[in-house]
Amino acid sequence: MGDRYDVVVVGGGAAGLAGALALARARRSVLVVDAGEPRNAPAGGVHNYLTREGTPPGELLAAGRAEVTGYGGQIVTGRVRTAARDDGGFSLTLADASVLRARRLLVTTGLVDELPEVPGLARRWGRDVLHCPYCHGWEVRDRRIGVLATGPTGVQQAQLWRQWSPHVLLLVHDAPPPNADELEELAAREITVVDGPVAELVVAGDTLTGVRLADGGVVDLDALVVAPRFTARAGLLADLGLAPVEVELGGHVFGTQIPADPSGATAAAGVWVAGNVADVRAQVISAAAAGLTAAAAINADLVAEETREAVRERRHRVATMFTEQAWEQRYTSRPAVWSGRPNPQLVAEASDLAPGRALDVGSGEGADAVWLARRGWRVTAVDISRTALQRAAAHADDAGVADRVDWVHADVREQPPVEASYDLVSAQFMHLPGEERDVLFARLAGAVAVGGTLLIVGHHPWDLRTSVHRMHLPEMMYTPQELATGLDPAVWDVRAEARPRTAVDPQGREITIHDAVLVARRRS
Repeated sequence: MGDRYDVVVVGGGAAGLAGALALARARRSVLVVDAGEPRNAPAGGVHNYLTREGTPPGELLAAGRAEVTGYGGQIVTGRVRTAARDDGGFSLTLADASVLRARRLLVTTGLVDELPEVPGLARRWGRDVLHCPYCHGWEVRDRRIGVLATGPTGVQQAQLWRQWSPHVLLLVHDAPPPNADELEELAAREITVVDGPVAELVVAGDTLTGVRLADGGVVDLDALVVAPRFTARAGLLADLGLAPVEVELGGHVFGTQIPADPSGATAAAGVWVAGNVADVRAQVISAAAAGLTAAAAINADLVAEETREAVRERRHRVATMFTEQAWEQRYTSRPAVWSGRPNPQLVAEASDLAPGRALDVGSGEGADAVWLARRGWRVTAVDISRTALQRAAAHADDAGVADRVDWVHADVREQPPVEASYDLVSAQFMHLPGEERDVLFARLAGAVAVGGTLLIVGHHPWDLRTSVHRMHLPEMMYTPQELATGLDPAVWDVRAEARPRTAVDPQGREITIHDAVLVARRRS
């Protein structure tokens, strides 16, 4: 287990696992921290979950865990004790004192069912002591069902459960007695009202058989319905300034939950909630859906942050990449940057030219300049990097043409070449921002003598459609036709071509790329 993640999910129930699955499939680093206390553990099966009807809760969680880890998500058993903001994200301390860091949090810690204080009730919770008719009504259909009223919603509960059984009794217990209208409604639905508090459950073997009233009377039952208070497990969120709010039904507070927008985003930036901690009414399938919704929102938020950061980095790179310092750093970072072979379009165009004076702009480690010198040219090779020029000079010495090359350390944007002085001006793969490029290329054209050749070669924008490695700077790439528009047809004979050639991409696949090639001969 590492200690830094895009997202840490606190809680490994349906909401947490669904969110983790979506995030793992989105190629996020995600860790689920689960205390291993699923609320629905006592239940025999999960219901109303399409295609998973009746699945035991433990089996559903095991399948969910396997799916999450199958996509690279991680799951650990543990309890998060504290949470704090840390360097733009969050720092979480677990019960074992280990520390995790996350860019975003998804909290799916669920809720606690606070049950009425009736002896024996808690031990049978989720088995034959029930609360949700949609979760358990079918399983106790047509049985004797007692509804333990603990507030003013008891009458509505009894009427709802009447849908599943004709044998429903309302146990008034410590709730206000039904009023006249409610008694009429209950009578109309043939729901019996039992006055007096319930003292305890009656169990035979391991089966609920009824409840004993405070007056000693026993009411025979097969199932007992209670309305617990649903309290959000939100202690962790208090560390981040989030407090639960009360949830009311018919003027009666029956629980608390953490407020959030429809995506699960809370008032604490970077924190999402899903499942019962955010919605006390959520069943398993809706909790899972909320986890998915929150995960999509979290991923979108991370994408937006990464885009902002990428824009900042790109602006910085563009602002600094053409400096002498940047090129020095590039050349000193490795023994050789280029292949040592002359550029193919230079070879194609200059092989049949009569040698004369050549200007090699951005000469790098000197492969083009040495090739020209070997063919009899007198070369002025210009580069912004001293390291590159030192390597180029050594290359020329080894080739025996050092006396035919003048190595010039200069930034041609600030030190333009002498006008009309060269029989060949070559600029190979020099990519600059549009306005700078236009000014420089115009100066290079001006340096060509009458009868001389201007050769400009660059990466064609089409290359960005391929898998070849290119710096993604489309505004600095150009077509040969764009270059041709800067030359007066009365002065120049121009060929502008997108020339294909074969390359190998980083995955080892052979692909076709294109060079943007401008060849222009100066007539006058």
